[in-house]
Amino acid sequence: MATCMITGIGSGIGRAVAIELSRRKYYRSYALLGRNIDAINDTITEMEKNGAENIEFYSVDLSEVEKLVEIVDLIAKKHDDIEALYNIAGYTDPQPLLTTTLESFEVTYRINVFAPFILMRECTKYMRNTGGKILNVASTAGMTPRPGWLSYASSKASVIAMSQTLTAELAEYGIKVYCVSPGRCATKLRTRLAPDEDPTTIMQPEEVADVICNLMNPTECCLDGQNITIRRQIQR
Repeated sequence: MATCMITGIGSGIGRAVAIELSRRKYYRSYALLGRNIDAINDTITEMEKNGAENIEFYSVDLSEVEKLVEIVDLIAKKHDDIEALYNIAGYTDPQPLLTTTLESFEVTYRINVFAPFILMRECTKYMRNTGGKILNVASTAGMTPRPGWLSYASSKASVIAMSQTLTAELAEYGIKVYCVSPGRCATKLRTRLAPDEDPTTIMQPEEVADVICNLMNPTECCLDGQNITIRRQIQR
C-alpha cells in the first residue's frame, strides 16, 4: 500500500470516491488536490471517521496547470512513491456554439483535459519504476452528440481518447489506465447541465464511486483500456 492522488474531492463523485477509499484502505497516504477548502476539510473529516490517516490537502486551482508539476514532485518526494492517480475533477459551462467564448472553452479544457494530462505525465515519471494505476472520469457526454454542451462534451471525448492511448503506451511500465463514463449523476456539475432535473431520480455519486473503487482494487487487472459506461437502469 502506498500513496494515491485524487482531484475533485470537494463534492460529487470525487468526494464519494475519497470516502469509499478510506473504508477500503487500499492506500497508506492520500494527497487531495482542490481549492474549496471548507468542502475538502469536510471530506477529510469523513475519511478520518473511517480510520484514514496521512491525509494531505494541496490547495490548487486545476485551471492553473503550470502549478501541478511542482505539486506532483512535492508529493512524490515526501512519500517516495505514487501508486494511484484519480482524475475526477470536472468543469462545465454549457453553451451552444454561437455563444461559447474562447475563454470558456479554454477553461473547460484546462480543467478537464490539460490538468489530467499534466498529472498523468508527471505521475508516470515516478510510476514507471514501480507500476501503478490511473483512473480518469470522462462522461457519456463524450460518447454521443450533446447539442449545447460543445466544450464539455468535446473535452470528455478527449479524456476517453487519452485514456485509451495511454493504456497501450504505459503498459510497458506496468501502469494500468482506467476510464469511466458516468451517465446522469446527481452532482453539482450535473445541476449546471440540467438545472430542472430532480437529482433524486438519477444515479448517485456513491454508486459511481463503488464502481471506481472496484476498478482500482490492487487485485483488478483485466478492465483497463476500456471506456466503461456507468448507468443506473431506469425503474419501471
